[in-house]
Amino acid sequence: MTKVLVLYYSSYGHIEQMAQAVAEGAREGGAEVDIRRVAETAPKNIVEAAHFKTDSAHPVIEGPDALANYDAIVVGAPTRYGRMPSQMAAFLDTTGGLWMRGALNGKVGGAFTSTASQHGGQETTLFSLITNLMHLGLTIVGLDYGFQAQMGVDEVRGGSPYGATTIAGGDGSRQPHEEELAGARYQGKRIAQTAAKLAG
Repeated sequence: MTKVLVLYYSSYGHIEQMAQAVAEGAREGGAEVDIRRVAETAPKNIVEAAHFKTDSAHPVIEGPDALANYDAIVVGAPTRYGRMPSQMAAFLDTTGGLWMRGALNGKVGGAFTSTASQHGGQETTLFSLITNLMHLGLTIVGLDYGFQAQMGVDEVRGGSPYGATTIAGGDGSRQPHEEELAGARYQGKRIAQTAAKLAG
């Protein structure tokens, strides 16, 4: 059975919800799925002052070598000034040994994100994640336009051909919309199916 890792960092729970949806889609696509998060690296006083969500049902990833155990890796993180946050970057910066060994070459990857606004850097953040995955040798699967719910301008909605997205609002009060979660499930399923085909 194809093994998929959904690896995320979430400050306020939006990306955690999207990660769960990606995992649901990957399971629907026939994969065995693990959800892991990267460690919080912000100082405790910052975490408390900003009211970060500190409880999670998902364990912290054991270390970079764990990535080699999967056929597909889907990475999710919110934006920080149009790029991935330092917490995810700190973890990805530890994967040099995997890169040197070519341990992830030929695996499948994807990314998902959250921003405060519709124009808050969703696609640049996705690319900051995807670039790392491509350097590590992964074949990228985005959110193709088979998922038609990402189209239209009748309401606020996330979605990008480069990966599933959600919009949190400036104060974080907007939770992922059902169409955004459906996009995450769609991408997760596509990634699992693609990994199964490449493994076959």
